[in-house]
Amino acid sequence: MDKIKYRLVYNRKKQLNKQGTALVQVEASLNQRKVYFKTNIYLRPEHWDKRTSQVCNHPQANDLNAMLFEFVLHLQGVELALWKRGVPATLSLLKDAMKKNRPVNVTFPVFAKEYVTHSDRRESTKENLYTTITVLQEFRPGLDFKDITYTFLKDFEVYLREKGNGINTVAKHLRQLRTLVNEAINQGYIHADAYPFRKFKIKQEKGRHEFLTPDELKKLENLDISDKKLRHVLDAFLFCCYVGLRYSDFCQLSPANFIKVNGKKWLHFKSIKTGIELRLPLHLLFEGKALAILDRYDIAEFASLGSNSEVNKCLAQITMMARIKKHVTYHTARHTCATLLIHQGVPITTVQRLLGHTSVKTTEIYSEILSSTIVKDLRAIKRKRIVNNFQNYASAR
Repeated sequence: MDKIKYRLVYNRKKQLNKQGTALVQVEASLNQRKVYFKTNIYLRPEHWDKRTSQVCNHPQANDLNAMLFEFVLHLQGVELALWKRGVPATLSLLKDAMKKNRPVNVTFPVFAKEYVTHSDRRESTKENLYTTITVLQEFRPGLDFKDITYTFLKDFEVYLREKGNGINTVAKHLRQLRTLVNEAINQGYIHADAYPFRKFKIKQEKGRHEFLTPDELKKLENLDISDKKLRHVLDAFLFCCYVGLRYSDFCQLSPANFIKVNGKKWLHFKSIKTGIELRLPLHLLFEGKALAILDRYDIAEFASLGSNSEVNKCLAQITMMARIKKHVTYHTARHTCATLLIHQGVPITTVQRLLGHTSVKTTEIYSEILSSTIVKDLRAIKRKRIVNNFQNYASAR
């Protein structure tokens, strides 16, 4: 592919301004197309030598010519940086790079941070992307665009696993890196032909929708905890088991979210994740157990839980105390609510609306989970009945 040609042009529009001066521009041409860049240097006609394309007969002629020369060098530097990354330099890319005024040798993490900062993504999504960028910098400081290859992805995957991350956490980092790489391609920093994820498969375990059975929920309800922090976490978790809130939605609760409808308390909020507005009749969900918990707390204090990871560590302690042998996270409360509602015979479309699922297919997952659980439990009961019958028969003899 041809390289871009540059030349200095004075008074392209053949028109002087009120001060009797005109602008000097840099003309960049490629494949019979041209774009122009402002140098912000204005001169009188007598101060420009058209033959040599230089400033002449001006008190600061040498300084002005040096400034123009450096401007052209900067454009050439931007073009060279694109070629080094394996991206054919085009006039559009050159214009875009100058418009954004980014350093010529910007690294991938610098680009990624700037993109995330100015994107319109949710704050939680931004935080996840920032985390991946930080891990990338730990793995390969000063990472350049051309370094992101198929081999790099394999090495990064191994690095993440060696740090003790689970398969799904590794997959999450790789998906977020893919998002950043796609944006780098869109903005011309990586050539589309060099897309590293084309043959790279992100490995992921099938999601487990862990939930608590009615007996396990009862164990937590009856658990006597004196530690104030653990008690707070447990009550918040139980509240979400009865209401089905996500962690992010619970943490945004305020007194304004609780309204009265015909004298009964309802929860009214807009989901952070989906933007769906929900109204939940607390007195009708799980015999109003959520209301009993609310009576013990100031709402603002109740919703202030700390980070999700801290809460999950507390839940690990709580489930151990209750002798529940399951990996329980805060999101387990939402799964528990959905599963038990279906277990109680609530129509799946109603559960969908209560949880704010955009698709009923998401809600159907809980129905499938329950079906397999029912089969397992019924088989266990059948085996127990057979054993009891045999024991009764044996004792009768």
